[in-house]
Amino acid sequence: MPRYLRDTVLFILHPFTQVRRAVHPEQPRRDELSHQLILASTSRYRAMLLKRLGLDFTAVAPDVDERAVDLPPVELSQELAKQKALAVFQQYPNTVVIGSDQVPALDDLILTKPGTTERAAAQLEALSGRTHKLITSVCVASPAGVELHTDIHRLTLRPLTRRAIESYVQRDQPLDCAGAYKIESLGISLMQKIEGDDFTAITGLPLIATTQMLANAGISVLA
Repeated sequence: MPRYLRDTVLFILHPFTQVRRAVHPEQPRRDELSHQLILASTSRYRAMLLKRLGLDFTAVAPDVDERAVDLPPVELSQELAKQKALAVFQQYPNTVVIGSDQVPALDDLILTKPGTTERAAAQLEALSGRTHKLITSVCVASPAGVELHTDIHRLTLRPLTRRAIESYVQRDQPLDCAGAYKIESLGISLMQKIEGDDFTAITGLPLIATTQMLANAGISVLA
């Protein structure tokens, strides 16, 4: 199916679907870079997760056009994680760069950040009582090479009433979260079951895999 037709179908089925856009603030010059480790993201959630490892790092926005990538959910997550890491690594080739991307999918339909309370409520109504996948890929690019890992969680939401959905959206304001829930906050109350290997992947960066990949690139968390 041509992409424009697929996008139209997605919008009809799920009016909360929106285009994912990247924001590119001014990048630091090479001589201004203060750390060997770079997070190719401006996501505060990923930065908070990476800080848990106790490593110094610099956050740099990758120059990647996510709208140009048209792939199924798993391949989309992997490709964008790789593109983000390599885009920043090309700018700073003597560093270790972490790129990550997350794609929630209900069957084959990709869910994006709702942006408004109405779209958040619509998204949760579609997920209510159903199981969806949360696909999180991380790529580490360094002088030692490029390594890619993908974490897939299966999340089942409880059957939710409209009142419960509206109460949740008002209290947690998950407007910048794909899937319209904050799992690290009140969003956990929406869940009936979570299946997966690394809970941190749900928030945006699988730390178990990331720790090993950094070690392979020469950065030991416990050194």
